[in-house]
Order: sequence, then structure tokens, then C-alpha cells
Amino acid sequence: MPVFVSLIRGINVGGNKLIKMDALKALHEGLGFEDVKTLLASGNVVFTARDKDRKKLPGAIEAAIEKEIGFRPTVMVRSAMELKAIAERNPFAKMAKTNPGHLVWMALAGKPHSDAQARLARAYSGPEEIEIVGEDAYITYPNGIGRSKLTNALLEKHLGVAGTARNWNTLTKLLVVADAIDPRA
Repeated sequence: MPVFVSLIRGINVGGNKLIKMDALKALHEGLGFEDVKTLLASGNVVFTARDKDRKKLPGAIEAAIEKEIGFRPTVMVRSAMELKAIAERNPFAKMAKTNPGHLVWMALAGKPHSDAQARLARAYSGPEEIEIVGEDAYITYPNGIGRSKLTNALLEKHLGVAGTARNWNTLTKLLVVADAIDPRA
């Protein structure tokens, strides 16, 4: 069975939209997913699924969260193979080694318009660098994420799609968990 990672947007941030990880694990298991593991309290779940079509998975997870928890977050899903490719094509490989806490991968809910990166560059010119590849964005935060004016809201507004960001350390840990479930995935 293929290994997938679900990334739930905007939960457990600032005491809002709280979901305990054991509840999130049980919710995924209730959907028939197996080998379910959560990582951190920010909405990262690694699992296997019989359905190989990752495009079907976010809606099922979103609906289950809405039914069980009472709100409907946006969920992005990537296969373990896609995560490996995301890590391999990182345009900021040096930063991944020297400063992974200031490098972010943003999983997007869809492919932004072809001019999205140019629109974003016109709207914001900070020290951050951004590269968009398909449904993924790579962002450097050389001065730290907390002080940056380049927020998820600003990114989503100009990219025209929802997204959820994870720092490079988290992406690396997700790959380790996925590999432990199935190293061939």
C-alpha cells in the first residue's frame, strides 16, 4: 500500500482549532487508513491507504474532521514518493544543511496560476526567496519566520491557493517516519 502524509492547515495554532494527535490518529484509522503515525502537534499524519489516488484523500479527511471535531480545515496530502522528490528538488539545498529551521516547504492545495510568483514578487520584496514548483513552494526566511512580513496569508492571497507550511526539519522527520513504514515508498 502506498504511504501518504496528510498536512492539516491551521490547527493547534494559538489555542485555536484544537485537535489532539490521538484523536487525529483515530480519525485517520476510522477512514480505513493503516500504519497511522502522527508527528508533532501541528497536523502531520503519515499513513498507508488502499486508494492510490491522493487527490481523493484530502476531501475525505476534511469531511471526517468536520463531522468528528466540528470544523473543516484544509488538508493537503502528498505521497512518500512525492515527499522524497520535494526534498530532492529543493532549490535551496545549502540552506537545508546549514539552516533548516529557516527553510520552509509549503504544500499547496493546487497549482498556482502561472504568473503567481511574479505577482507575489511585485507585492512583496523582502529578504526571503521563493521558488514555486508545481503544487509546492520553497521559501527561505534568512531573518527568521516569526519576524517576517511574508506570512501564509500573504502567500495564499497572491498564489491564489491555500497552503500549509512546514520547516525543513519537519519535512525531514516526515520522511523518516514514512521510510520506517515502508522504505520502498
